[in-house]
Amino acid sequence: MKLLALERERPGATAEDFQRHARAEAARAWELHQAGVIRELYFRADRPEAVLVLECAGPDEARAALGTLPLVQAGLIDFELIPLTAYPGFARLFADVTA
Repeated sequence: MKLLALERERPGATAEDFQRHARAEAARAWELHQAGVIRELYFRADRPEAVLVLECAGPDEARAALGTLPLVQAGLIDFELIPLTAYPGFARLFADVTA
C-alpha cells in the first residue's frame, strides 16, 4: 500500500534539537529508502517539513517504520499518514457511452 506521510513539528522544538539528530536522521532515512519503505522523500517548498511516499502493508507498518527515525524517537516530529489508492477515473475513458 502506498501512503503519504506529512511531517508535523512538535511544539517547542529548537533548531539545535534538530541539528543534534540530523546526521542520524539522514542515515536512517537512507536505510528505509534502501529497504523500499521510503519510495520518495521531499521537503515542502513553503516550510521546512518533510513529505514522504511510503510503501508498506498498511498504516500500522508505516507508523512503525517512521517510529525508527531519530527525530520521531526524540519527540521532535510526528507524521500524519494518508493511505492512497489508485485513481479509478481513467476507466470512464473506456466506458461504453452508447449503453
